[in-house]
Parts: sequence; structure tokens; C-alpha cells
Amino acid sequence: MRFGLIGYGLFGRYHARAIAQAPGATLAAIACRSRETADAARRDWPDAVVELDYRALLARRDIDAVDIVVPNDLHEQIGIAALEAGKDVLLEKPLAPTLAACDRLIETARRTGRVLSIGHELRLSQQWGAIKRIIDAGDVGNLQSVAFNLFRFPYRPGSGGWRHDARRVGSWIMEELVHHFDLVLWYFARWGDPVAVSAVGFSRDGDSALTEAVTATLRFPGARYAVVTLTLTGFEYHLGCEVVGADGALRAWWSGGMDRTREASFGLTVRRRGASAPAAVPLEASGELFELEEQLRLIVGAFRERRALVSAEQARKAVAVCLAVEEALRHGREMAIT
Repeated sequence: MRFGLIGYGLFGRYHARAIAQAPGATLAAIACRSRETADAARRDWPDAVVELDYRALLARRDIDAVDIVVPNDLHEQIGIAALEAGKDVLLEKPLAPTLAACDRLIETARRTGRVLSIGHELRLSQQWGAIKRIIDAGDVGNLQSVAFNLFRFPYRPGSGGWRHDARRVGSWIMEELVHHFDLVLWYFARWGDPVAVSAVGFSRDGDSALTEAVTATLRFPGARYAVVTLTLTGFEYHLGCEVVGADGALRAWWSGGMDRTREASFGLTVRRRGASAPAAVPLEASGELFELEEQLRLIVGAFRERRALVSAEQARKAVAVCLAVEEALRHGREMAIT
């Protein structure tokens, strides 16, 4: 399967390596925004065609699928163009910064008959995916609560400073917590979608889009709830998760100097139904780079089978939660999730 990669910034380069390593995949073409990144792509991948216009890449008939790794505000424009060019698409999260843009991407995928898969690769993690399997097996009983806590260094500006521009990033809540809201929705899937969210936090210069710290509480049917906390004024990268069920509980953690590192400490411990003591779940690897590689390994087969790893419809729900959290912060009250 011949892949075109659109976007060769910092994370795009990791995507390039993951494509090249994926069985059955070839990195055939790369589209860059600047001559500087195009020169780097040519040095790194001399066998790939390098274009300075993503439309030239999409016009190539020898490209089967496209991996899109661009700033959030470009997801709709480039994603729709790729689908209409007849390519299957792996699109980095979030699906898009607005629900209207999400809906246009979904409609285009349906109309063109192409596969649109969204990069919520944490679902593929040995660690965070194991939690879903434990819940679905009934090992902790009826799910009652989930809590995620992320304490990390401030966001990198990104190419052209896009992550620090609210018009481009959408919000700092959406930039990363969309992953963790997606996991929460996935874990609670058997019990229904959340009905409302409340939030407290503080923002840079009072701009709720650039929220440096936030704690959001999601209410689910049956008095179930989830709490998701983000601290962007911290250091290193530390993520914790606690899950409580009627008959058991679990705790997971991941700590590294950076988010994109292979050198981290992590673990998962669970007290299962009927057990008197918790036990560790064996894990060989966990981290964004491992999960990215797993995503590219699996997407080849998924595209061949005409299915998404994470559908756009599922990804839209996580965007809706992020937007509701922003509204809850802005208005200082609980907001319904639509």
C-alpha cells in the first residue's frame, strides 16, 4: 500500500518512520509546507517524491492512502480534499476543531465511499487498551468512575506557533485532552454517552481556548462520572488513571521526561472481582511512539478491509466533549453535551 504523508513537521517525521516500518506499506510521497522541511524530507527519504503542495500529492494516481499530520485548523480542508481525490485517510486527532467541520468530513467520507480513520492511537496501547479489556471482561464489575490526571510541560509552539494561536489549535483542551476524553467515552461505551460536563480552570490572559489548567467532570447515566484534569504549567510528562467499579478497581501511570520518549516508567495494577489484593498487569511497552507505530501497522489491514481503526463518528463525540468543557469554563456552569 503506497502512502502519501502530508505534513513533515516534528510529529510528521515520526509518522514517516512509522509508515516505513509498517509491513505492507511504502512511504511513496511527502507534501511539505516549506522548502526547509522539503529539503529535510528529501534527505531523510530519497526514494519518496517530495511536493511543496499537498494537492500535487493528492493528484498522484500511484498513492493509495494518505496520512495527514497538519495543524488542527487544516484538518477539514485537507481531509476533504484527500477523500474527494479517492484516497483512504488517516487523519491526526482531533477530527476537526468545530462540530460543523466534523460533520462535513463525515459526510464527505460517506459520499466518496473512502475510509476515514482518526488518530486516537491511545486505544491501541498495551496499557490504555488493557484497561478497556479489563472493564469489558467484567473484572471490576459495574463501572462507576474514571479519573485521568495529566501533569506536563507547556505545549511546544509548533510550526509557525500554531499551537499558541487559538484560531489554529482550536483550544489547548482539544489539542491533547481529546485523547483522554476519547478513552473515557470508550471505557463507558456500554453505559451510554455523557449527558453534561462542568469545569474549573485558569487560562492564559483570560482566553478559555488557551486554558493552562482545567478539571472537567463528566456526568454519565446512572450517577456514573469521569474526572479529567490537565496541568500545562508543570514539568516532564506524567499521566495517571484510576478506574473504580462495583467489584474492583485499577490504577495506571506513565511518567517520562517528554511525551515522545521510549524511556519511561509505567504500570497497571488491578484488583479484580473476588480478589483480596491487587496484581500487576504485565506490560512490555507503552508510550506515544509505540502506539503510533502500532497504528500504522494496523491501518494497512484496516484500509484493505474497508474499515477505520477509530471512526470519524466516534472521534466527533470526543470533540463535542472538548467544546462543552470550553463552554462550561466560559459560562461558569454545567453544560449539556450535544
